[in-house]
Amino acid sequence: MDLVQIIITLAIGACAGWLAAQIMSRRSLGVVGNIIVGVLGALVAGFLLPGILPLAGLVGQIVSATIGAVILLFVIGLVKKR
Repeated sequence: MDLVQIIITLAIGACAGWLAAQIMSRRSLGVVGNIIVGVLGALVAGFLLPGILPLAGLVGQIVSATIGAVILLFVIGLVKKR
């Protein structure tokens, strides 16, 4: 993975994390928190939803990572309530 791919991954993670926080009606997690949630959300979506979305390219990656991040934030919310 070269530097450009790392920067693109971090940017997608930041966008997805921010969108997920907005969808889940949470305060912003900050730049680092958004990146972490977005990248982990992309991993969750890749594991749970492989090939389900017909979107390709950058938009597809952002949508997929956002869905995974929403799932991640939902599960974290359930665990925190206990």
